[in-house]
Amino acid sequence: MKSKFLYINKIVLSFAVLSLMGCTNLDEKVIDEVLGSETADPEAALAAAYGQLGDGTFVDHGNVFALQEYSTDEALLPTRGSDWGDGGKWRAMHEFTWDAGNDVVKTTWNSLNFGITKSLTAISSIEKSNSTNRALFLAEAKGLLAYYTYTTIDLFGQAPYRDPGNINAPIQIRKAETTIDALITEVEGLIPNLADIKTQNTHAGRFTKQAAYAFLADMYLNRAVLKNKTAGTFNFLEQAVNGSGTDMDKVIEYSNLLINNPNFSLESNYFHNFDINNDTSKEMIFSVVQKKNTDKTSDNDLAYMSMERIQKPSPDNRGTNASCITPEFYYSWNGNHDDPRFQRSYQYADGTWFRNDGTDVSVPSSSKVEGTGKPWFHFNRGLQVGQQYGPKILADGNFDMTADGRIKVYKLFTEKNTTLAADFTPDLNFDNPSESVFTQAQINRGVRNFKFEFDPGYGNNGTSGMDVPLYRLGTIYIMRAEAYLRSGNLSAALADVNKLRTSRTNDALKNNAPGVAITSLDLNTLFKESGYELYWEMYRRKAMIRFGKFDLPGTAKPASQPFRRIFPIPQATIDASKDFTQNPGY
Repeated sequence: MKSKFLYINKIVLSFAVLSLMGCTNLDEKVIDEVLGSETADPEAALAAAYGQLGDGTFVDHGNVFALQEYSTDEALLPTRGSDWGDGGKWRAMHEFTWDAGNDVVKTTWNSLNFGITKSLTAISSIEKSNSTNRALFLAEAKGLLAYYTYTTIDLFGQAPYRDPGNINAPIQIRKAETTIDALITEVEGLIPNLADIKTQNTHAGRFTKQAAYAFLADMYLNRAVLKNKTAGTFNFLEQAVNGSGTDMDKVIEYSNLLINNPNFSLESNYFHNFDINNDTSKEMIFSVVQKKNTDKTSDNDLAYMSMERIQKPSPDNRGTNASCITPEFYYSWNGNHDDPRFQRSYQYADGTWFRNDGTDVSVPSSSKVEGTGKPWFHFNRGLQVGQQYGPKILADGNFDMTADGRIKVYKLFTEKNTTLAADFTPDLNFDNPSESVFTQAQINRGVRNFKFEFDPGYGNNGTSGMDVPLYRLGTIYIMRAEAYLRSGNLSAALADVNKLRTSRTNDALKNNAPGVAITSLDLNTLFKESGYELYWEMYRRKAMIRFGKFDLPGTAKPASQPFRRIFPIPQATIDASKDFTQNPGY
């Protein structure tokens, strides 16, 4: 069991509640304490602000992930037969037909607004406290407020704010083009009061100095876009906010503070960053700490969504046959299938490999699911293409086993069409090229992504012990490489890309071979390299906009207008509040 800071079973504090219908009225709804009360628990309020990171917001596929990934060339969630129709809300993310009434847009807006609200409540509570950790907690709460606000203005172009010291203060609307500089200034001002990671009981789940450095590098990298997201070109070499160097110089400066920090190093096994026990990864800078429990305060979606329903990690679990990789992204790996980040086979403790190629007969059952003690079948990681193999469930609900107690491995057929082999194809080939809809006979289409480890401890899409990385060292190397390249330092950019490539090693089936360095680099190559390193990590949309790729046509996606780079404010919010105005184009 992981040690979790600021985990509380019952939050006894007050916070501004946003109506689930999309209302964004920041008036207080008193739950237990009164905002600003001397008896309010500042640590509990801060716990709530941290908790919102994992309360769906950055861990559920239908929140920030959906907007940052399903809208890109990396991922989509098509309708598959009778599954995942849901009024077209998922397809709209990739078909670019979303509007102000889309449920995914509304859910994400509400989740981020809860984060802003809980952060403001934490700030108010901490400011009135006499805690010995007052300065530290206050800096963390303000850092969280900045992070929620930044994500909101990136996605929606505007975000609400209210003076946390005045319960009667009016709502202010912070617009992206002016707020980005204010956020950079605010976060830079927090650094003296933040803790260094692994001091004062901190870790990657806390907003430390190092989280601030990563966040500042991210904001500077995207500053030009935030200032005019629908522009035809962006000035990445604008003078930095404090007047010292350019935006890209600041990305490099803050990245250096992390790359040169001995607390961090690149993992040779790339997929360890996405294991259930990834809290031991040396790359983690700022992550959403997840805790397995029955209250669903964490989420298994990042692994569950792409796995086929017939693929069962334990007798109690299965996938859901939903999201997949686009052909564009899959074929961007041509010539790089030996890259250690593409795929990794699993080896059991007795030396047995799961090859997933039809040669497997059985695997040991010695690996057990925490909490149930049932056998745990480990699927391979990374991009999964072609015929799939795995265990079969018998009528009694258990795996089919050999006489000596091993798990039998079978060729898999889809659950809802038992004569259709589970054979994942790179090409999607929709009957209507403009609509991502499959018939029941076509539900196998799409390469699946098993980058994140499935946690079989609770249900199918239940809770997970895997921490979700927001910033890790690999992210920083990619950001610094881009800053170097945009600054004209090609050799330094190439060195960073090759550091990522050659630091990762394959599994022993491929002789633990390291990745291979490349000899040249340009913006298009760097864009592909960023995908190899950061796929499905809620990074792609921002990268596509910076690299001029977001508006281009693709599978089931038409060429789109620049206004689509920003999502609409939910119509329910517009109807309920006079403070917001709808974004152009909607």
